Amino acid sequence: MSFSLFRRPGSVAFLDDDADYLDMLALVMPQAWHVKLFVHPSACIQSLKAEMPFWDADAWTQQEMVSQWRDGRPLIPQVLDYWSRASERHAFTRVCVVDYSMPAMDGMQALGQLVDWPGARVLLTGQADEQIAVSAFNQGLIDQFIPKQANDISRRLVGAVSQLLRVSHARHAQTWRATLQPHQDALLRVPAVERALDDLASRVWAEYVVIGQPFGVLGMSAAGQATWLQLELPGTLASLAELAELQGVPAADVARIRRGEALADVELGQSLGRDGPPVVRDSEWLGDPGTVLATLFDIPASHAPDPHCGYQSWLSRQPRRTLHS
Repeated sequence: MSFSLFRRPGSVAFLDDDADYLDMLALVMPQAWHVKLFVHPSACIQSLKAEMPFWDADAWTQQEMVSQWRDGRPLIPQVLDYWSRASERHAFTRVCVVDYSMPAMDGMQALGQLVDWPGARVLLTGQADEQIAVSAFNQGLIDQFIPKQANDISRRLVGAVSQLLRVSHARHAQTWRATLQPHQDALLRVPAVERALDDLASRVWAEYVVIGQPFGVLGMSAAGQATWLQLELPGTLASLAELAELQGVPAADVARIRRGEALADVELGQSLGRDGPPVVRDSEWLGDPGTVLATLFDIPASHAPDPHCGYQSWLSRQPRRTLHS
């Protein structure tokens, strides 16, 4: 497993013919989620299908950013601009949870009409449906199945959906992996590095993207604050120190960079076209010492997206959790 290269919040849809059960889910699902509740399969299917052209347009926008990077345009300002413009990027439904036992159309029939929908699928099953669910999972038709009669159904649902929300969609992962060099991609697959990055991402960002030039993670918190996690291998410290020295960083800080005690945001400043000397901050090892150094830098206000473009602000503008008829 490697660290997910692209992550952002998204909506979670629940389809169940039992309106009272949906009302219960509306109360117990995390308030940080945007939840859509459907009591009729046709309404859920229609809603998810209507999103698909927007999924495609968004994926094309990301691919275009990488294409422009290949032509010499820095990635960091492109992503920051994308976050400022793509105001409805959080509306895409990332996970759909469907009850198997529904009278008009069972859960597998409903999901069968969403073959091209790019989100993740979770099936809620009764005791008699477990073999069907196991078969569907083994065939890759669903991503998870959960017994509806389980005593801890709410906890298991939250855990399963949370995990699916953390995984990059294959199309996004492919787009951003193209910016990485092979050794960078391999580094993100080191278990200790993957765990450290995942823990940091979960604490600091609601959404992020990993890029290879410069190497690091550009993220935005739920409140809309953008930051840059600079990643440096031990072998790159000497060249970073030289660049920092050329840009006026004091000798004491240059020496700290050479020793791996601090990093300077030289490439971040170059990407943003910033005037003035680099910012120098303490660094720390991610995972095992000697593997990769990291420092978190703030994106200057002059280049940062408006906080109203963040997930928290978007979520506050959404309607209350009600059933879609």
